[in-house]
Amino acid sequence: MDVLYFAWVRERIGLPREVVQTDAATVMNLVEELRAREDRYAAAFADITALRVAVDQVLSDFDTPLDGVREVAFFPPMTGG
Repeated sequence: MDVLYFAWVRERIGLPREVVQTDAATVMNLVEELRAREDRYAAAFADITALRVAVDQVLSDFDTPLDGVREVAFFPPMTGG
């Protein structure tokens, strides 16, 4: 699946997107796999309360199943203005 990173998440990881092969059942399982990769991922996902996630371009929760998902995007909360 495609995994996209935005704003400071992208800055910490150093990539805007990547293709990830995973057997993760949920978004949280994917986060756990990513955290275990390298320190830069661990830093980006250290506090998931500071993150939002979209699954196939729909704002979702970290317990969202990943079966059949093509894209997961991680980004900080957005503010209006």
